[in-house]
Amino acid sequence: MLQQYTGANANTDRAADDFDQVANAAPRAQVAQGVSAALRSDQTPPFPQMVGQMFGQSDPNQRAGTLNQLIGGLGPGLLSSIAGGALGNLFGGGNNNAQPHVTPEQAAKMTPEQVQEIAAKAENENPGIVDRMGDFYAENPTLVKAIGGAALAIVLGQVAQGMRR
Repeated sequence: MLQQYTGANANTDRAADDFDQVANAAPRAQVAQGVSAALRSDQTPPFPQMVGQMFGQSDPNQRAGTLNQLIGGLGPGLLSSIAGGALGNLFGGGNNNAQPHVTPEQAAKMTPEQVQEIAAKAENENPGIVDRMGDFYAENPTLVKAIGGAALAIVLGQVAQGMRR
């Protein structure tokens, strides 16, 4: 099944169904590498846009997890300067040095657009955040389906290549 995703003309129509099977059967590390490749690809929307899109499709716990991953890559000092200060406001100004932890209730106050801004800042400050998010999304494969067939085809192609090695 994965062979059809290794060429340039991958069939994106079946990608969501095939992704379900692969996400449950392939090693999580392979899925994480595939998701990271899709998040970086010039054939998909920019990383911040995809993160915002998946955030919009997330349940409260997944939203909190997304934000915790992103702010973990930023550091607490930058929180008050992004997303209109929304994160800094959640944590009393964001001026202490402790790494905050976003709760599902706090995450519910954030919009996908704010998360997109946070993701852009996180990617700028720490390019490794893309791999961190790829790993997070590999643990939450239902969210990955929100990024669309073209991105899923990239994920599946990367998993296929990784399994051949």
